[in-house]
Amino acid sequence: MNIADLKLGQKAVVTGFSDEELSLRLLDMGCLPGEEVTLCCKAPLGDPIAIDVAGSRVSLRIREASTVMIEKINN
Repeated sequence: MNIADLKLGQKAVVTGFSDEELSLRLLDMGCLPGEEVTLCCKAPLGDPIAIDVAGSRVSLRIREASTVMIEKINN
């Protein structure tokens, strides 16, 4: 499962990345393995999306979000 699969308001924990090059940029933005993320906004056509992670709001394209592997947290 990846961040692009989340629904609005759902929470998850980052477990890893499928794109090594993009992962470096995401790590710089606080998207670290073990960090909790929440999907907070989606553009009207679904791309881009915004997530809350490590006290910041980060905007990602769906292609980028699909490279962040997660484990959903039961709310």
